[in-house]
Amino acid sequence: MTHNRQLDTPEGQLLLAALRTATARLPEVREVIDGFGHTTFKVRNKSFLIAGMGAEGGDISIKSDPTTQSHLVRRGPWYRTPYIGQHGWVSIADPLRHNRAEIDELIVDGYRMAAPKRLLKQLSPS
Repeated sequence: MTHNRQLDTPEGQLLLAALRTATARLPEVREVIDGFGHTTFKVRNKSFLIAGMGAEGGDISIKSDPTTQSHLVRRGPWYRTPYIGQHGWVSIADPLRHNRAEIDELIVDGYRMAAPKRLLKQLSPS
């Protein structure tokens, strides 16, 4: 099956580079293209980060918990991810224009929610 690589644009490649940098120190992360053409970062077949192209350009969705999701959505520019938001996922449009440190921290938090305990022991304390 051929997948539409949504991020095959200069802006998309910048976004992918930033996400690859953010996930580089996380053990056993795999990058796959899902059935919708989104680039999905997984640990042990569990997704924790999804990137694609929305109407406004690049966007990302990060696995989160409902409390963090609620806080982020209330203060913006984050929004509840369509279809999977009921599970705590949160999204942001044009992430390269927002606080990179916060996004990187949320990516690590999403990883921690998806990864098995054995892999979490390999992470440095945050």
